[in-house]
Amino acid sequence: MSVTLTDQDKLTLRTAAYGAVSLLAAAGSSPHKAATDGTIALSSATGLVGHVLAEKSKGVNLTGKSVAGLADQVLPALTAAVSLLEKQAPAEADNFRSTVLVAIEAAKTHQGASSPTMAEMARKITAALDAA
Repeated sequence: MSVTLTDQDKLTLRTAAYGAVSLLAAAGSSPHKAATDGTIALSSATGLVGHVLAEKSKGVNLTGKSVAGLADQVLPALTAAVSLLEKQAPAEADNFRSTVLVAIEAAKTHQGASSPTMAEMARKITAALDAA
């Protein structure tokens, strides 16, 4: 069975995945390193999710002027992404969840022990993924 995602669906997936990495980077003391490590993990995704994340990220506009503003945009996108994949391709919903979780772990790992701030942001991201 072939799954066809609309441009809006793809934008939601990219916003959610790259936004999760951005949120975690904003919560850490080395945001550039966290963003790099998280983005590398996203680029390693496979399946439909991997193809969507590998496409040129046109339209992804993470515009929060604060971490709270960014979270207002990204956390609902994470829930929406999992929800739309559960309806159209359940195996890909699991793939998306695990891809984002690996990316946030990669973003946290460079600091050795995760800071409490990063751990709390990772918890919020995980909760948004599980809310679908």
